[in-house]
Parts: sequence; C-alpha cells; structure tokens
Amino acid sequence: MSTHYNTLLEKVHELNDLQKAIALLHWDREAIMPKAGMAERVQQMTTLTRLAHRMGTSDKFGDLIERAAEEVADDDDESTEKRLVAEVKWQYEQARRLSPELVKRRAEVTGKANGAWQEARAKADFALFEPYLEQTIDIARESAEQYGYDQQPYDALLNLFERGMTTDTVRKTFAAVSDATVPLLQAIVSDGKQIDDSVLHQAFAVESQKAVARTIATAVGYDFERGYLGTVVHPFATSFSRNDCRITSRWYPDFLNPGLFGTLHESGHAIYEQGTDAAFSRTPLARGTSSGIHESQSRLFENLIGRSYGFWQANYSALQAAFPAQLGSVTCDQFYLAINKVQPSFIRVEADELTYNLHIILRFELEIALLNGDLQAHDVPTAWNDKMQQLLGITPPSDAQGCLQDMHWSAAMFGYFPTYALGNLYAVQLYDAALAQLPALKSELEYGEIGGLFSWLHENVHRHGKKYTPDELVTRATGQSLTHEPFVAYVTKKFSQIYGL
Repeated sequence: MSTHYNTLLEKVHELNDLQKAIALLHWDREAIMPKAGMAERVQQMTTLTRLAHRMGTSDKFGDLIERAAEEVADDDDESTEKRLVAEVKWQYEQARRLSPELVKRRAEVTGKANGAWQEARAKADFALFEPYLEQTIDIARESAEQYGYDQQPYDALLNLFERGMTTDTVRKTFAAVSDATVPLLQAIVSDGKQIDDSVLHQAFAVESQKAVARTIATAVGYDFERGYLGTVVHPFATSFSRNDCRITSRWYPDFLNPGLFGTLHESGHAIYEQGTDAAFSRTPLARGTSSGIHESQSRLFENLIGRSYGFWQANYSALQAAFPAQLGSVTCDQFYLAINKVQPSFIRVEADELTYNLHIILRFELEIALLNGDLQAHDVPTAWNDKMQQLLGITPPSDAQGCLQDMHWSAAMFGYFPTYALGNLYAVQLYDAALAQLPALKSELEYGEIGGLFSWLHENVHRHGKKYTPDELVTRATGQSLTHEPFVAYVTKKFSQIYGL
C-alpha cells in the first residue's frame, strides 16, 4: 500500500490509542475509582479529550487524509483501505465543526454532571442535577448548531449515533410501532390474565448472581479470556480492543432480572466488538457501525435468545443449581412465563419487550422539546411523569425511578435514545433473516443451540465492524432497509401465545 495511506494509518493508530486511553479512564471512573478522585479525573479526561480533538482536527491531518483518499480512489468500493479512509474523513469533518472551546467545556461539564447525577439519583433529588442538566442541554444545542442540519437541530445529533437517520423517519417509525403494539398491550392488560413472577423477586445472593451471570454470558458466546464483568450504577459495555471488551451490570439482592438480563444485554454489545475483523485493529472500523446496530446485538442476545424458551431449556439447570432454594421447585415453563411477563414498569432497562419502546418514545419526545426550547430543565420531572402516565398508565414514585434513572443526559448524549428502539427493530429483522437463510436454525434454537445463529451473526454483522453504514449492513444481511414489520410480527406472535389471545 502507498506511502500516504501508511502514514495516515500510523496517525489513525495514535489517535485511536489516545481515544481508548480516555475510554479507559471513563470505565475506571464508573467501575473502580473512589469518589474522592472525581475532580482530578475530570481534568485528566478533559486534557486528553482536548489533545485528541487537536490531533484529529489539525490541518496536517486533513491534508494527509486527502492525499490518502486520492491514492485509494480507484480501489474497489469494498476495499478495507477505501472504507477506512472514508470513515476517517467523515469523523475528521465532523470533529472540525466543533470549536475547541466547546469540546473542552463538554468534557468538563459532563465529568462534573456525572457525579451530580449519581448523587441525585441516589438521593432521588432532581434539584441536585438540574443545574448540570441545564448545561448539558446548552452543550447539545451548541453542538447541533456547529454540526449543522437541514431540517431540525435533533437531526445533527441523531446522525452521530445512527448515520443517515432523521428525526422525521424516527418519528414515523415509532408511530407505526406504537400503532401496532399498543393495542396488543391494551388487550393483555384488559384480558386480566395474571402471570406470577414472584419467583424473580426473592433473596438472591449477589455473589451467586455474578457467578451464574458469568455462566450464562459464556453460554451465549461472550469470551471471558478477552473480557471482564464489573459492577456499576448504570450498566454499559466498552472495548479497548477486540481482545479487551468489558461488560458491567448491577445487582439487586431481591430481584434476579437486572443482573442476569443486564449481563446478557451487555454481552451482546461486547460479542459484537470481540467479533470484529482483526485487520481493523486500532482503527475506527473496529467498532459497531452504529448505535442502532449495536443495540440490535444487545437486544437480540438479551431477548430473542435470553428470553426464549429454548435457551432456558438448555440452561435453566445451571440457574437452579445456583439458587436451589429459590428455583429448585420452579419449572422451566414457570420461569419462562415469569421472565416474559408484560407489565408497564418504571425502569427502562427492566422493561418487558412490549413496553420497552414506549420508554424510548418518551425520551425521544422530551429530548426534542428540550433541544428546541419547548421544555426547560426545571420542568423535566413533571413532563416525564405526565408522559409516563400517558404512554404507560403509571407515575414514578420518585425521580430516581423516573427522570434520573438514565445517565445519558449527564453525558450530553442527546440523540442516542432512539437507537435503543431502532435496535429492537434491527434485531428481529436480522434474526428473521438468519432463520430464512438457515433452515435448520429454527429447530436448533428450540433446543437452545445458538451456535448456528452466532456464526451467522459473526459472518453478516460482527466481522464487518464499522466497514459499512447501518443501512448498507442491514440491507446486505436481510435484503432490505430497516422495517418495523418483523418486530411487530414477533411480539404479536410471542405474547399472543403467552397470554392466550
């Protein structure tokens, strides 16, 4: 390969290493760092963020990108070199649009906001977080203006997480999903059939939960030789390379679901990045192609696999062995019904498959209102509770179970939430494509054998990393762009059977 491309690759590796150092400081802050270290950690992360932005936006770096782009211009469009240069160029252009002052202020504000959010959540006191939320909203607005947009400010932020997606498209997609699934939810609620999930609400020793979570994560393909399971306030996954993809979860001593299914969820994220092509190492291609596709993997492993009857036929004995007093007399059928109970709930990450998207619609609508100035930070708790009542028919008993439950706004991550629901749609579309392309897969999954599905996902999703755009990837794998119809068909069939509708 040419001189300019190789020189660019060296600079890309250096920039990647710096960005991963920032990510490591973030992971350490969430998982291990003592609270007293927060002030210094904010400054450390701010300094490295400024250096990374300076390196990644310099005129010299831009000139090198252009020279490398000229050299690979005649390459096949599928070539890794051409795709990498295009990705680096896109990221360079986006980064150049942000002023160094805004980058510095974002790092400082979000660092402090995270600590304030954790305290506010612990004390269920929104007032402690309100002034920081005001600042992150301002940062989001300024970022949208500096990035630029054609239709509305939210488009600029959404595009960072789901390239090519627009606010109008999300709104129409969410409306179609809601129109098709809310009647099903209403039918379940009005039917009056009660599913007993009390078996999930018992005393479960946390250390035993961690042990069995490792067993279940291994069962779905997460490689602990290249991974780690930590404990945090708000679960997340992060990778420093394909050989160091870490997951986190949180544990309730009296509720099994959050730790178990949170671990499955984060395992899906990590499996994605563990599966990226080794040739992409230390480049932007060694990541998921978008937040929505990334969420498709976490939701697929958490729900389509992790809440399937076949999976627990194969793995329930391990769970019973870990908790014989709690689950020894509970059948696999009873457990399956319990983990699939449909019931409006307060916490997004603990929501069932049918109501989960309503949590995302709530956040999506509030974010647009905040960004457009139609909603002020001070009024978020009231607006949140009103939306919860409107969409789910319940009102959170405290802000900790309401508007303070997620960490995203403390990180100024406006535009991210829609990708959670888009991930649900991508997940079923990919799953259905795998079933259609592999005739034997259906019977394999009925017995909890996920090897065939895992291999299909690796071949069609994981190994490609960020080489393709989300639309390119899903079209290559399934034959069409994103559609909500497979998801609607899936939840309709599953929950109609469970509730006998």
